[in-house]
Amino acid sequence: MKKSISGIRGIFGDDLTLPDVLEFCRNFAHAIPSKKCVVGHDTRPSREMVSSVAIAALLECGIDVYNLGMVPTPVVFREARKYDAGLIITSSHNPLQWNGLKFIINGRGPNEREFAHIIKKKQHKIAKFGTEHKITSSYVDDAVEIIGKIRHSPKIAIDIGGGAAANVAPLLLKKLGCQVHIINEKSASRGPDPTADKLTQLVSASKKNDIGFAFDLDGDRLVVVKDGKKQSPDTTLALGVIKALELGYKKFCLSIDTSIAVEKYIKEHGGSVVRSKVGEANVIDAMLKQRCQAGGEGSSGGFILPEFNMCRDGILTSGLIAAMTGKKIIDKVIEFVASYHQLRTKIDVESHLHDKTLVILEKKLRQKFGRTITIDGIKVTIDEDTWALVRKSNTEDIIRISVESNDLSKAQQIQKEITILTRQSHDQAR
Repeated sequence: MKKSISGIRGIFGDDLTLPDVLEFCRNFAHAIPSKKCVVGHDTRPSREMVSSVAIAALLECGIDVYNLGMVPTPVVFREARKYDAGLIITSSHNPLQWNGLKFIINGRGPNEREFAHIIKKKQHKIAKFGTEHKITSSYVDDAVEIIGKIRHSPKIAIDIGGGAAANVAPLLLKKLGCQVHIINEKSASRGPDPTADKLTQLVSASKKNDIGFAFDLDGDRLVVVKDGKKQSPDTTLALGVIKALELGYKKFCLSIDTSIAVEKYIKEHGGSVVRSKVGEANVIDAMLKQRCQAGGEGSSGGFILPEFNMCRDGILTSGLIAAMTGKKIIDKVIEFVASYHQLRTKIDVESHLHDKTLVILEKKLRQKFGRTITIDGIKVTIDEDTWALVRKSNTEDIIRISVESNDLSKAQQIQKEITILTRQSHDQAR
């Protein structure tokens, strides 16, 4: 089972059981002062069982449940603004045998302090039972109002992946004024994670359409395919950013591992950037504290527009990008982001030695490269086009190393040097 501010995830019936669902949902009930909670689920085989138990646990604790049924994650976030709390039965892009719980507090994911409270064991008393209500969402109409009607009727191919976006993404794009070609609407011939899949059908379809979009099972993750080529997650974020700039937003928050290309584009077009720890909830937390208008996380392609939704919203982003089709700016941004090379690797380090290894490594990196940033792991800026980040995993016995540069050979050399220094630090920590 994985526990993080992104939620609880595990293989259903093995790592994640129904008693686990009961416990976490009862704990979550204590974090809902309004006593109202919106609930939705994606299309996983275990959805009905987990959803029924989760709802029962909330009702038992006196929470009124507003049940959306099968909907994408962004829809639950949008409706949770009206009721203060939300719960999504999903494990995002994990394999089908997985399931999980994603929590919403005050319209956003919990921060680290709030999440620690949710997973802490508590004594429960039977309260006055809550009541369950079936509801629908105004998400599509709200998104159309933000994006505006599209006049040039672009041709859009979308790969639903058999997920929860089926009833929302096509409807949104059609209402915006797009011609929509749908792939894998009811069942998927690909895996649940579009970032890992080759998306063969969509790649082919994109050559006959202006652009292609693929969603994961709960609809918060978006992959862009243009002219027969899958684009990187950073490119997806960058495309959301250029539309946000067009709409007049100027202050952005980006996770510390987001491509320097996105930051450069924002600054070159009159915007400013603050950086946050990695993780959707951490980006949101920093956005609220720094009063940022938009931003996101490059590693997941997660564009976030807090005015509309305080979560990574792949469906809204697809509409924002569709509105820009036919403009040369899309190809220019794709080319600009692709001019930067990101390399990622990991090394085995026991969890109990993570912190000690990083303390030793920071001294080595500071001596070699100069100033370091330690808001999340250790980030070093080599020059205006090159950086490296070393972070510990919160769920595995590994340390991750990311390097980016507009010079591939330079990125490869720095990755090699930092990997050696990390191994040396690990040896010293032992």
